[in-house]
Amino acid sequence: MDSTLLKYSAKDYFFKAALCHFCVDMLNAKLAVQKYEEMFPAFSDSRECKLVKKLLDAFEEQNVDAYTDAVKEYDTISRLDQWLTTMLLRIKKSLQDDESDLR
Repeated sequence: MDSTLLKYSAKDYFFKAALCHFCVDMLNAKLAVQKYEEMFPAFSDSRECKLVKKLLDAFEEQNVDAYTDAVKEYDTISRLDQWLTTMLLRIKKSLQDDESDLR
């Protein structure tokens, strides 16, 4: 990433792309995050990357409360816009559906 402008925007693009992958499936999102960290090492230290990793962990553990807490924690510092809210709710719904399937 040679472009300064691209470096500035990369974190946001990678965050949104990871959430899109997450909507498809969890493994897809994990692989995408690994790829983004390799492409742009600064992404690893970003709050967005840390949030995605927390969400992945919560999803893997089928823990809706941990998922919700991670989103709330992020939202207290960086307000979620409509698009992010929609995507995060979509992922949470699939987590809740998976959780109810296990019962």
